[in-house]
Amino acid sequence: MASTSESGHAKNVTNLETLITAITAFGTSYNPSRGNLKLTTLQTLLTATKESFNQVNTTQSSYSIAVDAREVTFSSFGKLVTRISNALKASDITTQVDESAQTIIRKLRGKRAGTKLTDEEKATLQAEGKEVTQISVSQMGYDSRLDNFEKLITLLSTVSEYSPNEEELKVESLQAVYNDLKTKNTDVITNYIQLDNARNSRNDVLYKESTGLVDIASDSKTYIKSVFGATSPQYKQISKLTFIKRE
Repeated sequence: MASTSESGHAKNVTNLETLITAITAFGTSYNPSRGNLKLTTLQTLLTATKESFNQVNTTQSSYSIAVDAREVTFSSFGKLVTRISNALKASDITTQVDESAQTIIRKLRGKRAGTKLTDEEKATLQAEGKEVTQISVSQMGYDSRLDNFEKLITLLSTVSEYSPNEEELKVESLQAVYNDLKTKNTDVITNYIQLDNARNSRNDVLYKESTGLVDIASDSKTYIKSVFGATSPQYKQISKLTFIKRE
């Protein structure tokens, strides 16, 4: 279902199309001196608006596809991290290396090393004059996961004791997984920027001061009111057409 804002954009376009149909029926009686109120200009504006909507729809589709592809690729990421953790535990690495790796793995899982303090425990410590600072360790954003995964791979590449026989757990395979995840994430970012640019262009066509659809259509209604009168059948025909700027 379209959002309220998106349906509002479309309603402005629909109402412009209705306004143009009415103006066309007025014939030569509709003859404004202002260039951007003329029928041909309104028709050009309608065409430009529809083209901007098509561009938004196209880029929205590409963005959605990129998001879905990233989600699918990341869906098995948690299981892979668990397998890496188990492979580390089964290898002959030092305690220090394991602790370093597990610190990164906890970040990949969004877990903290210690137990989170309760509100009562925080209050007790504060009453004793001790500073209490607990920052959320949930780093489950795609960028954070990629950053931590790269750190884990870098660490594993320096540990000769980490040498699993399973092909998918080898450092080279993990690097390939990282590269694929990175590509998918970059695709989402790129497509989002294109979508955002398309929306901005559409919004300029719709809402730019003086030259946007809303201002021009509203001024056209005012011109019709001045020519035919507020109680005329011509004005009543289009008076209820609303052109609303976004908030």
